[in-house]
Amino acid sequence: QVQLVDSGGGLAQPGGSLRLSCTVSGFTLEGLGIGWFRQAPGKDREGVSCNNEGDGTTYYTDSVKGRFTISRDNAKRTVYLQMNSLKPEDTAVYYCVMIREIFCEALQVDEFFNYWSQWTQVTVSA
Repeated sequence: QVQLVDSGGGLAQPGGSLRLSCTVSGFTLEGLGIGWFRQAPGKDREGVSCNNEGDGTTYYTDSVKGRFTISRDNAKRTVYLQMNSLKPEDTAVYYCVMIREIFCEALQVDEFFNYWSQWTQVTVSA
């Protein structure tokens, strides 16, 4: 059974930091990407960042470049999203999603191959 478990959300002040973790079980990550997606109330889902297992290439949406860092610990089968300099507009529910690598660069959900974590709430507010 494929399972993605994410954790680490919560409340942060503007300018603060949070780290999300996504641990994968039941499936090998070889040749796959792990992406972080978010959805704010009343807005469309947005691809935030993605990490390719094959070559370690990482991708970010423009609004988080320089503030968020995605990384992977293969031994722990865990992908992290370090979020620094948080802004109120980062407030959303966040998901990690396992997708084929070709969808990583585009930060898009793979329609035919996708496994989702449960959502975790990130709130940035003073």
